[in-house]
Amino acid sequence: MENNIYELQYAMDTFYFLVCGALVMWMAAGFSMLEAGLVRAKNTTEILTKNIALFAIACTMYLVCGYELMYGGGYFLAGIADVDTAAVLGDFAAREDGFQGGSIYSGASDFFFQVVFVATAMSIVSGAVAERMKLGAFLVFAVIMTGFIYPMEGSWTWGGASVFGMFSLGDDFGFSDFAGSGIVHMAGAAAALAGVILLGARKGKYGANGEIRAIPGANLPLATLGCFILWMGWFGFNGGSVLKLGDIANANAVAVVFTNTNAAAAGGLIGALLLAYVLFRKADLTMCLNGALAGLVAITAEPSTPTPFAATIIGFIGGLIVVVSILTLDKMKIDDPVGAISVHGVVGLFGLIVVPFTNGGASIGGQLMGAITIFVWVFITSLIAWGAIKAVMGLRVSEEAEYEGVDISECGMEAYPEFTGK
Repeated sequence: MENNIYELQYAMDTFYFLVCGALVMWMAAGFSMLEAGLVRAKNTTEILTKNIALFAIACTMYLVCGYELMYGGGYFLAGIADVDTAAVLGDFAAREDGFQGGSIYSGASDFFFQVVFVATAMSIVSGAVAERMKLGAFLVFAVIMTGFIYPMEGSWTWGGASVFGMFSLGDDFGFSDFAGSGIVHMAGAAAALAGVILLGARKGKYGANGEIRAIPGANLPLATLGCFILWMGWFGFNGGSVLKLGDIANANAVAVVFTNTNAAAAGGLIGALLLAYVLFRKADLTMCLNGALAGLVAITAEPSTPTPFAATIIGFIGGLIVVVSILTLDKMKIDDPVGAISVHGVVGLFGLIVVPFTNGGASIGGQLMGAITIFVWVFITSLIAWGAIKAVMGLRVSEEAEYEGVDISECGMEAYPEFTGK
């Protein structure tokens, strides 16, 4: 009878892990729709191509080498062996608290759950460099980011390895990042920032006298749909990071994480809406969308310990921060068409810093050390990678291609051909 209980828990935990992974995979659709809605119509096909291609590249590179670098286990050549039932039951039996112990689930499900996180980190980059980067250059960087840059910093955090053999972020500094405000989101933003610096702003974004010119997106209904898809997918992102479901304590933890994730998103949207109205005297939809995403990013570092009210406040502050950050980066002439660097980078840092206020096992110093390590590694290696790609094949499309839209020059087709008049 006891063995049957253990087998049922194993099945439940593995199935839960896989379903959450599928929800995170659905976030790829959210990024695609959000970015397609926030770029101009003439650049829609290319941004969609980037998003679906980067997902395939991320899955392949993490299978080939990324998972091995991050966790010391690979499936590409070794294959996935049959589960040793006796060994699994032995692991359960060895625990003092029986089946209420730590996580045991299929190794293949762990790989699947991790690989969709890699794709999420790379998706952040695509929006920030939209409308002027060569598709080939972006995809080459995707190979480097998902196969090497991300897995290395992931090995120092979730993988438990020491940073170049010098120190451990977890053991020595108590760094904590529950589902990836820093490890996934800030890392993606750091890579994006490096690319944007070398790439430069879109033509016409900034005037000769320094004025900032708004370049509105072509399809705000699509962008709003993308935000809702991401909001939904985030339940898998944060909820799946509990890692199991098959006992009372963890089932309750999952419910708390879902509740706090939703509360933070709502708080972030309200915060961004109110601040945008104060600043512009208008209800800015794009700021609302980014506010909701900012709330989600802010709570991702620790969604299991705050009260729902605290989660709402964390999200609310994240929504305020993202509005200020987007406006500030624009003044610095850092052109990010979708606000990805602000949403995932600046608010990702905030998410890490607020962890100690609800989780006594973390410290401000440890969180800052982790954030600095992640940012420095990803930014510098990305800057080198982007620089090498620029030297070999160039990063930016021609002025003519940018004016006509990268859909034609990069993909040879338009997303909305019936509206072009050609």
